[in-house]
Amino acid sequence: MSQRRSFLQSLASMPVIGGLMPASLAAASSKRDYFKELNVGTFINAAGTYTTLTASLMEPEVVKAIEYASKQFVRLQELHDAAGKRIAELVGCEAAMVSSGAAAALTCGTAACMTGNNMDFIRRLPDTTGMKTEVIVQKSHRYGYDHAVRNCGIKFIEVETAEELERAVNPNTVMMLFFNSNETVGKINSQEFVALGKKHNIPTMNDAAADVPPLENLSKYLKLGFDLVIFSGGKGIRGPQSAGLLLGRKDLIEAARLNTSPFSDSIGRGLKVNKEELLGMMVAVEQYTKKDHQAEWRDWEKRCKQIIDSISGVKSIKTEINIPPIANHVPHVHVTWDQNVVKIKPSEVVKQLREGTPSIEITPGSRDRLVIAVWMLQPGEAEIVAKRVREILKKAAV
Repeated sequence: MSQRRSFLQSLASMPVIGGLMPASLAAASSKRDYFKELNVGTFINAAGTYTTLTASLMEPEVVKAIEYASKQFVRLQELHDAAGKRIAELVGCEAAMVSSGAAAALTCGTAACMTGNNMDFIRRLPDTTGMKTEVIVQKSHRYGYDHAVRNCGIKFIEVETAEELERAVNPNTVMMLFFNSNETVGKINSQEFVALGKKHNIPTMNDAAADVPPLENLSKYLKLGFDLVIFSGGKGIRGPQSAGLLLGRKDLIEAARLNTSPFSDSIGRGLKVNKEELLGMMVAVEQYTKKDHQAEWRDWEKRCKQIIDSISGVKSIKTEINIPPIANHVPHVHVTWDQNVVKIKPSEVVKQLREGTPSIEITPGSRDRLVIAVWMLQPGEAEIVAKRVREILKKAAV
C-alpha cells in the first residue's frame, strides 16, 4: 500500500516577496539555493509519489497559476465555487471540491454524510449526539488513512462478505467506505459494493487517492455509482501536494464545504485550502486531462529499457517490468539476483544509492528485490540511476 499525502512547499509566497523588491534584489533572491542553505538534501526520485519523499513535481503551468494567485486578493468562497465547477466539468461529475489533501477529503466527505447541511450538527462534530455514526467497511479495506474518517467520531463496522454487509445495515449506518487500492483483496468488488449502497440508500465513498493514471479513473468510479470519490492532488495529477479532490454528488459536496474552512466552527476548519492551491489544483486537472498520456507511457517504457539494458549484463541478474494493477499503475523495474553470485542484499543497494552522490531513492518496502519507479524521473536521470545500480551490483559480483 502506498504511502501518501501531505505537505505544501511554500512556493506561493516567493513571488510576492520578489514583487516587493527592486528588480536587482529580486533576481539575486531567485538564485538562492534554499535547500543548500538549510542543509536539506535533494535526490533523484526513482521511488514514486510517496508523501515522505514530497510526492510529484508540479507541472510548470501549475506553478504559474500559483504565482498568479499569490499576487491578488479574491473572495475565497467565490473561488472555491468557480474552481470546483471547472473541475467537475473537466471530470464529468455533479460537483467537485478542492481539499487540503486526500486525507482531508476523507474527513470532509464523512462529515458531509453525517451532517448534511444541518448547521447544528456541523458545529457539534465530533460530538455525534443525534447523528448516524456507523460506517461499514470491508475488514480487508482497513488502512492507515481511515483515521481521517474516524476523526468525525464514527465507529467502523467491519464485514467480509456481501451477506455480512447486508446484515450490518441498520438505521445508524451513515456511510460505506471503499479503499480502491485493496479491491483485489476484498470479497466485495466495487460494482457490488455500490449496488449494495444503492439498495439500502447509504452513501458510498471510494478512496482512490493514488489511482491515476490511467486518466479514465478520474471518472470511472463516479460512473460506477460511488457517491463520493477521492483523489490526491500531488501524485499522478501533479498538482500541489497538499491539495486533493473530493468528487461526487452535489448535495454531499455542498455539505462537505460547510464542514471545512473558512467556516470557523467546523471539524475541518484546520483543513484550509488557500487561493494558490485552489487555482493550482484546477490547472493541474486541466493539464492532466489534455496531456498525451500515450506518449508519456512510451517515455516511461524507454526509461525502463535504459535501466534494464544497463544492468542485464551483470551475472545472475534478472529483470522484469511490473505494472501494479490499481494504485501507482505505471511501469516499475523489478531487479533480482542470486546473492551467492552477487554478494549484496537489496537493502544494502538501497542504502548505497541513498548515500551516494547524487542521492537516489527507489521504491521502499521490498526485501527480496529492487523496485525502481521511473515516472518521477527527470530528463537524463534514468541514465544516472542505471549507471549507479550497475556499478553497485557489478562491484558485488563474484
